[in-house]
Amino acid sequence: MAGNFGALTTSAAVSSTTSAKTILQLIAPANTSLRVQGFGVFFAGVSVTDAPIVVELLRQTTAGTVTSRTPLKRGVSATALQATGAENATVEPTASDILWSGAVHPQMGVEIPLVGKEIQMDGGTRLGLRVTAAVSVNVRAHIDFEE
Repeated sequence: MAGNFGALTTSAAVSSTTSAKTILQLIAPANTSLRVQGFGVFFAGVSVTDAPIVVELLRQTTAGTVTSRTPLKRGVSATALQATGAENATVEPTASDILWSGAVHPQMGVEIPLVGKEIQMDGGTRLGLRVTAAVSVNVRAHIDFEE
């Protein structure tokens, strides 16, 4: 780890649909490991009576069909980030291990710092932030990492 900090964020609000949907996917460079430091997901639901939305941080073994998204630098290092990302899956990637799962009210959000519990990603691997909602709501999200 070189202390190069980045954040993968949604470019705009993404519609959750009513089935499992990957909102963000962080992709570690081929020969560099990443350390995920935290993530957040925030909903813009309109009904107080809607069911909670399942939020999962999980390993993914394929890309699925997604829109490319470039991570943003969070630090002052002159070194360019090598990690890449994607957002808004239209065909779901293949799911693997679910590393975190929770239920969040569709008019709220959740910020999960992983201080002391950072998630290590080996080179060339993928980590997804996926939601499953009973009704379609707009979602914004981010994944913070170090490479």
